[in-house]
Amino acid sequence: MVQTMYGVPRPDPIGYLGQVAATGPGRAYKTYALAALELRPGLTVVDAGCGPGTDLGALADAVTGTGSVIGVDHDPVMLGEARRRTAGRAGVEVRAGDAQALPVADDAADRARADRVLMHVAEPARVVAELRRVVRPGGLVALTEPDWDTLTVDPGEVETGRAFNRFVCGSMVRHATIGRRLARLAAEAGLEVVAARVLAPTLSDFATADQVLGLRRNAERAVNTGELDAEAARSWLAGLAGPHFSASFMLYAVTARVPG
Repeated sequence: MVQTMYGVPRPDPIGYLGQVAATGPGRAYKTYALAALELRPGLTVVDAGCGPGTDLGALADAVTGTGSVIGVDHDPVMLGEARRRTAGRAGVEVRAGDAQALPVADDAADRARADRVLMHVAEPARVVAELRRVVRPGGLVALTEPDWDTLTVDPGEVETGRAFNRFVCGSMVRHATIGRRLARLAAEAGLEVVAARVLAPTLSDFATADQVLGLRRNAERAVNTGELDAEAARSWLAGLAGPHFSASFMLYAVTARVPG
């Protein structure tokens, strides 16, 4: 691994996703997102942007051996890991494809989901339209996305924290504020929004927050691009690493129904 100037190794993508899912807030929001799909035995569910298969097992458990789970991802490394994790599991299929053009037939599924995918794709609206296309009338679509503009940390100099957020939203995440747009995107795709909830994951341990939020590694990037003063960044991080740390952000979860 490559070390940063602050001594933080850059995480591998599979390990990073596992770390996020293993945190208390990660487990809590994933439990909520799974429940929102109202899964039951016999249903077919599509996981668009399934990554290394983090949630495929839980989806398969919910629909049991009588249902089916289709995971879709474009990254060969993620696909390989997802297939390894689900090898031998009846009813689970992992397909190579783009979430903006799902390799799934019209009306082939009862449920579909995209979890922290829309913030990365070129055209989020296309993904939502694809989820609507593959779900038959009466079925549910679940979307979960953060809004990185809402990240707050304490302690630490407030203006430096705001500069950090501006850097992350402007340079690190393609659609950093996609969470607040989910309900509108669902409605514009012709879906009927049945639930829209804002969660507020909170991390009280700096080391965990640093892993999940990339505080030190992204501060380094901001310094390297001139968007953060090096001394201000060091002082900010030193304050965060002290006692009584907290970090929080808004995570939007929308559930919508295909009409008919």
